[in-house]
Amino acid sequence: MTVGVLPAYLVKGDDAVLRAEAVRALLDDLVGEADRSLVVEEFDLPPDDPDTAAPVDAARTPPFLTDRRVVVVRDIGAYPTAGLQPLLAYLGDPSPTAAVVLVAGDRATPAPVAKAVKEVGRVIDASAPRNAKARAPWLKEHLAGAPVRLEAGAVDLVDRHLGEDLGRLENLLAALAAAYGTGAKVRIEEVRPFLGEAGAVPPWELTDAIDRGRTDVALAALRRMLSAGERHPLVVVATLHGHFGRMLRLDGSGATGADSAAAALGVKKGGSTFPAKKAFDQGRKLGHDGVAKAIRLLADADLDLKGASGLDEGIVLDVLVARLCRLAPRTR
Repeated sequence: MTVGVLPAYLVKGDDAVLRAEAVRALLDDLVGEADRSLVVEEFDLPPDDPDTAAPVDAARTPPFLTDRRVVVVRDIGAYPTAGLQPLLAYLGDPSPTAAVVLVAGDRATPAPVAKAVKEVGRVIDASAPRNAKARAPWLKEHLAGAPVRLEAGAVDLVDRHLGEDLGRLENLLAALAAAYGTGAKVRIEEVRPFLGEAGAVPPWELTDAIDRGRTDVALAALRRMLSAGERHPLVVVATLHGHFGRMLRLDGSGATGADSAAAALGVKKGGSTFPAKKAFDQGRKLGHDGVAKAIRLLADADLDLKGASGLDEGIVLDVLVARLCRLAPRTR
């Protein structure tokens, strides 16, 4: 097998668009300058007999007019345990002239498959980053090979607007290239007409805005979580309860800083203390009465969403978020 090509790959991720993009990029690397029709053979889940024997046979077959074969098996998580046995046996002794690319679907990848791939190949996680620290380098990497160049203001706008829906980035860049030409430098005002509906935002954007007392920002984040994010109102309340619940657990715990707060919250040794520090700092700002009031507001909203008041779900959440924002200490 060509140097650098591994016997097996597993491409996973929670966004189907980003998974597909990662698979295309991987196949481009594996095929190189060769004739794709001679190198790549793809297999979807058989409807009648879901078994991996056929792709294994393809991987065992010597390549024709090329130096290797690339066998793609899609929706690997949908195969039953029995149907995976030929594949697992193959991964224990893979062909030196084939690269098997397993693509995850919406179902979880079976643990034995992931373990077998790690032993002989590589697992590629195509998920978009969930935290701000990892998001910046992810965007920089994806924009580096884009068909257009975005000015700094346009990059910031795209980042804020797409939110969690980074799977839309590739189509957005393709549309901009079609409109302004490949290699064009695109300004912020030229990007706006192509943005479409604002994407979902991660829960920490809502909780951070509430902690700062920014009612306008918090309500905007709430609406994006409910619409683009399609989060159920009770899920939003559960998220907020977890946020303030950590403060409640630290209230009276004797914690004096990030490390002791993490220990009180049960964070394993070596784990990140950042969430514990945020809960500790905000709990001190709110004080006992503020944290207790937040928990009461959340309990009332939970009952209202389950029919206690008869109010619309959107109104219940808007009122809840506004009242939680008012608990934050006022700063100039």
